[in-house]
Amino acid sequence: MDDTSQPNPTGLRALRELFPVLEQTINGAPLAYLDNAATTQIAQPVLDAMRGFEHRDRANIHRGVHTLSQRATDAFERAREDLKRYVGAGPSHELVFTSGTTDALNMVALGLSIGGERPPVIEPGDQIIVSGIEHHANLVPWQQAARRSGATLSILQPDAQGRLDARDLARLLSPRTRVFAVTACANATGERPPFEEMLALAAEAGALTVLDAAQAVSHEVPAIDALACDFMAFSGHKMYGPMGTGVLVGRRAALERLVPLRFGGDMVQWVTQTGASFAELPARLEGGTPNVAGAVGLAAAAAFIDKVGRGEIDAHVRALRANAAAGLAAIEGVTVLSPEASASAIVSFVAQGAHPHDIGTLLDEQGVAVRTGHHCAQPLIDHLGLGPTTRASFALYNTHDEVERLLAGVARAMEVLR
Repeated sequence: MDDTSQPNPTGLRALRELFPVLEQTINGAPLAYLDNAATTQIAQPVLDAMRGFEHRDRANIHRGVHTLSQRATDAFERAREDLKRYVGAGPSHELVFTSGTTDALNMVALGLSIGGERPPVIEPGDQIIVSGIEHHANLVPWQQAARRSGATLSILQPDAQGRLDARDLARLLSPRTRVFAVTACANATGERPPFEEMLALAAEAGALTVLDAAQAVSHEVPAIDALACDFMAFSGHKMYGPMGTGVLVGRRAALERLVPLRFGGDMVQWVTQTGASFAELPARLEGGTPNVAGAVGLAAAAAFIDKVGRGEIDAHVRALRANAAAGLAAIEGVTVLSPEASASAIVSFVAQGAHPHDIGTLLDEQGVAVRTGHHCAQPLIDHLGLGPTTRASFALYNTHDEVERLLAGVARAMEVLR
């Protein structure tokens, strides 16, 4: 896709105009923002929706009979229903608003490993399986859950290229497996594991299943009703929405097994001086005043993605990734991680004799924004044995011209640094 063959319904240039931040120059060059796996830019329709709420309907939800409170409550619950439709949730699912993927995954790991009204789900001698390609947010909470509960943490190891095999998971599963957690896309490499098959295997073995969909939500979000998935988490800032917003969506029966972590506010049904009874889902997991404008913005971001077209966005970012991976691999001394990971918007690479931070600095001098380091996936980077990487990641507003600028910038960096 070039600058004139665009995702529907509008052209790529018109879409870029909905992201005013892209119009600036950095160090005298037009900004090429290629750090979308960390945070996408926010779309103007999202800002408009949030501003409309704040200007007209701002009030606390659920607790007031006055008009603004009723409007705010309606907006909040409408956002919930819109997002449930976006992820393909069915009647047996519920959606809980969180501050992001990290918050949602911690809610699951902690909520399953501490006691409350009933014994914890994860007990001594149980097994938790986590893949070896995860973001720290889908690893560290499970490390803590294992220590807290006395369970064993098993790692589903990737191969030398960072790929997962469902047959390896089948060998790890046991009657004591209580949880299997995996990502829909590795944020450090762009590798897309066969998570559909893996979730089904784990569910068949009786485990609760957890999917980190943060890197898939903007272009390839799975329909949760079609997956053997108990919990799915994602963030607004990965899908052209506001920071500090996110979702935990899952099967109602699984969500009901979580011990609430925040007490007070709307999550209670009744309270005495010596005890309390908790509300039904989703309120029982949403203690405190929520980010109502953020929820409105998150739903607006989902609507924006659907208006542009998920299929069109997915095809566009895959083409950009393929272009970048091929071009980087052709530069002497550059090694692309997971070069065959075509179903992705992420490309990471290492360069012989050049540190990623130096490459990132030289690219920034030319207005090209990328991410460098371990990408919150240090165990995976250590497993691959290549050290920290430089990562470019693409969104619907990126162009092939920006990919060419990336390639030229890396080639220049190699000349300067080697």
